[in-house]
This record gives sequence, structure tokens and C-alpha cells, in this order.
Amino acid sequence: MELTTVWFILIAVLWVGYFFLEGFDFGVGILTKGLARNETERRVLINTIGPVWDGNEVWLITAGGATFAAFPEWYATLFSGFYLPLLIILVALILRGVAFEYRAKRDDAKWKRNWENAIFWGSLVPAFLWGVAFANIVRGVKIDADKEYVGNLLDLLNPYALLGGLVTLVLFTFHGAVFVGLKTVGDIRERANALAFKLGLATAVLALAFLIWTQADSGNGKSLVAMVIAVAALLAALALNRIGREGWTFAMSGVTVIAAVAMLFLALFPDVMPSSIDSAYNLTTTNAASTPYTLKIMTWVAAIMTPVVLCYQGWTYWVFRKRIGTKNIPTTVPHGAG
Repeated sequence: MELTTVWFILIAVLWVGYFFLEGFDFGVGILTKGLARNETERRVLINTIGPVWDGNEVWLITAGGATFAAFPEWYATLFSGFYLPLLIILVALILRGVAFEYRAKRDDAKWKRNWENAIFWGSLVPAFLWGVAFANIVRGVKIDADKEYVGNLLDLLNPYALLGGLVTLVLFTFHGAVFVGLKTVGDIRERANALAFKLGLATAVLALAFLIWTQADSGNGKSLVAMVIAVAALLAALALNRIGREGWTFAMSGVTVIAAVAMLFLALFPDVMPSSIDSAYNLTTTNAASTPYTLKIMTWVAAIMTPVVLCYQGWTYWVFRKRIGTKNIPTTVPHGAG
């Protein structure tokens, strides 16, 4: 297998990992407005992802860095053409991260409410815009012969991309509700599981429409298999949710995210960014790649460091595996605590 293909697969894996992990903590952030009924319950939700949200974002940083090093033409065209949406995502993620750290720095209701709003919007906006961005990548954008994006912002806000944004928004919120049901006890756990079923039904409708559209427009045999797995996993998650198998429900919602994102990359390959102007202008794994020597060095580094990072992150989830509830939230909050 050529190293260009290897690195396309590795970058796809990084994005799959990012959306699987960050997907549920985006969902939890969104649910701080819809599921939590009071400040104590909001603290429960925030604490379910408090130890892991920053580690989840490492996958995004790694995916961006790997794209820059392995496929510089893809990186340059993507980040210049999608500059405004990606800037909005970046600002939202920064505000969200600051909100997690600063929310409890002052015992003042307005202060906390403002930072909780930042957590909500800092979760909702990226959850929607990532879907818009990836739908446009798969659909194709206006790239000219010089490998430059020549479209505008309105070109990115087409019906297919907006549907993609709605799918990721609802899917991540569903994934988050399932995670809350897995990580909490008491009334909030019951409400999370009930809400997860409703969100799962909405996800099924939107996702089926989007995946069928993707398959019809740019799919192939491999992407069809991934689509079938995604749909089957989502239906399984709904069935398991109804019988109270929370661990398996989360596993199946995770498989749904993984298979759906994998389908997009399978539909995209061997392109990395198709041109809607002329297929001759498509960015591919060949014409957008770095030199073979660069890819070789990157492969050795990835082979050594990736297992270390995976082991560390797995250990983090194991340490913080226990459920929490309102009874675990002290009435008096120490300065700086969540």
C-alpha cells in the first residue's frame, strides 16, 4: 500500500476518533440547556465530561497537524477556502474550553450562567459546522486549476451541506444523551435515556436522508457497506435503549458515528477535496501529498507515539469510569471546583 493511501486512512481514523469522542461531549454541552433542570444537574452533566473533554480535542489537533504534514495542498486549500467557518469553530472551542475552567471561579449566578451559555453555544456551533464542512468536502467545492478555492461563503451553505450540519448536530446530541444515561444515576439518568430515544428517532430520519443522498451522489460499494452499518447500528442503539442496556446503547451510538464518518471518507477516496468546476482540478491523495521521505518519517513517528497516546487516554477513561449524580455534588463549592 502506498504511503499516501496509508496517511489518508490514518487521517480518516483521526477524524473518526475525534467525532466519536468529541461528539458525545458536544452533546453533553448542548444538553446542559435541555436536559438539566437546575444548577446542580448542570454541574453533574459538566462533570461527566470534565476529566476527558480536553483529551478528546487532542484528536482534532493531531488530525489538523497530520493533514498539514501529509497533504499540504489539501490543508492549504481547505483552511483558506473554509476560513470563516473554521475560524468560528476555533473561537467556539476556545470559549468552550475557557468556560469549563472559569465557570466555578466565582460564586455568582450571573457569572456562572454566562459561562454555561458559552458551554452550550461552544458545543452547538461546532457540532453543526463540522457537518457543513465535511458535507462540502465530499460534495465538492469550487477549486480552480491552481488548487485554490474560488467560491464564497454562500456556496458552502447549500442544501446538502446544511442537511449534513443538522445530521451531525442531532447525532452528537443523541450520542451525548446516551453517554449521560451511561454516566449518571437517579432522575437525570432516566430523563437522559428517554430523551436519547427521541433524539435517536430524529437522527434516524435526518441521517438516512443524508446518507442516501451521499451514496447516490458520490458513493461506491465500500461506502454503501459503511452506510448499512451506520443505519443498522443506529436502529440497534434505539432498540437497546428501550430495554435499558446503556453500555451497549453507547457502543452502538459510537458505531453509528464511526460508520457514518467512515462512509464520507470512503466516498471521498482517492480524492481529498473534489472540484465542482472540473474533475481535472480535484485534489487527490497523489497531487496533494508531501514527498515520500516526509511521509516515511511521519509513519515511523506515528507507529511509535500512537500506542502511547491511546494507552494514556484509555487509562483516563478507566480512572473516571464511575457514575455520578446530584448526591455527588457538594452544596458548598470550593473555589475553582466544577
